[in-house]
Amino acid sequence: MLHAVRKGSDAQNDSVYTSAAGNVSLARGDGKVHLLLAASGSVATIKIPQIINGLASHSNLSIRLVLTSSAEHFLAGQSPEQPTLAEVRRLPNVDGIYTDAAEWTRPWTRGAPILHVELRRWADVMVVSPLSANTMAKMVAGLCDNLLLSVFRAWDADGSIDGVNKKIVVAPAMNTAMWRNPVTAKHVRTLEEDWGGADGWVEVLKPISKGLACKDVGDGAMVEWEDIVTVIEAKLGLHRVEMRH
Repeated sequence: MLHAVRKGSDAQNDSVYTSAAGNVSLARGDGKVHLLLAASGSVATIKIPQIINGLASHSNLSIRLVLTSSAEHFLAGQSPEQPTLAEVRRLPNVDGIYTDAAEWTRPWTRGAPILHVELRRWADVMVVSPLSANTMAKMVAGLCDNLLLSVFRAWDADGSIDGVNKKIVVAPAMNTAMWRNPVTAKHVRTLEEDWGGADGWVEVLKPISKGLACKDVGDGAMVEWEDIVTVIEAKLGLHRVEMRH
């Protein structure tokens, strides 16, 4: 009887480590630098493939991508600049794509790894590009009702748990009126002043002014993807080995 219980436990452990969370846990010691790239519900999600391709020259880089349910709508094969998630998965250095459905794929058992915690442990830096107005508001309010927000809320903000201080970089993107709304200004102050700064854990890449997808012209557009690539390279200590085109 004891032998049967032991076999069942071993089988359960094998199952645990073939889960998404288990695979992330096992990848922590792969010797690479780890970028957790995330996107929320903004049309600027279509820049994700360009960011990934802009980092293609770094063979020691591992990228895992987290998408909210709204972000998924912008990467469904609608156009050449909006490939399917299967196509994104084949881009250089991409080792995993996670949607909300990946968090709880089976009934949880004691001792099993939890995806949003394992992603935090795995990541050397988290970059949310784009950060929508909705997701920004939820971040500031402390909500964690999807995988992206759960990673954010579980972040080791002061390094006291994982023993290392790691940054979250966010690149807001929204309609000009939404960006200029006083509610947004309040949220940005929290990100920059309360949680940011030299000793903070959040860095905001302010939007730029340009023509937006909604046909408005003004500030609110996500910073250029090339600039995001440069920030990622700096945060991870990656040396550029070739020029991007």
